[in-house]
Amino acid sequence: MIARIDLAKKEGNTLGGICEVVVDGLPVGLGSHVSWDRKLDGRLGAALMSIPAVKGVEIGMGFEAARRTGAEVHDEIEMAPESPRTGNVRRVTNRAGGLEGGMTSGEPLVIKVAMKPISTLMRPLHTIDTKTAAPAEAAAERSDVTAVPAMGVIAEAMTALVMADAFVEKFGGDSIGELRRNYDAYLVHVATRLR
Repeated sequence: MIARIDLAKKEGNTLGGICEVVVDGLPVGLGSHVSWDRKLDGRLGAALMSIPAVKGVEIGMGFEAARRTGAEVHDEIEMAPESPRTGNVRRVTNRAGGLEGGMTSGEPLVIKVAMKPISTLMRPLHTIDTKTAAPAEAAAERSDVTAVPAMGVIAEAMTALVMADAFVEKFGGDSIGELRRNYDAYLVHVATRLR
């Protein structure tokens, strides 16, 4: 990666890339399978697509799921009696990336975020003069080679904001103590499922 960045810099070029955000330890049931505006897929997509230069977001298998059969995409479920956070079940695989039907499944949330290369190049592309419509060269500006490492940090923060909002929405309360009590009670309830 470093060699590719160094080469792009030497050529006066820029690079995009993909970061992966993984959230582990989420309980089953955050989000909504009913309300379009509360589905976590859409909320995460909107938050992550709002990052400048981000052009794609995938959850789990993402676009690859469109190229596969249902048997190759959907996650089988098995009993996991020692996993109260997931309702005493687990997915054998995590192709859905921790979200099913707009809600967390209790599996790790796995999101890939794609960023295009930075627009300002040290070796400018051809453009037009907007006053004369004649061909012109874009202005050469100082430019970083890539912003993907910074975007990865921002993607983590945006994901954390969306998940915190979903957590508060589900467990509510006027204080952290009340929120914690509600969450703990939910885990006790979910743990009794499928015993």
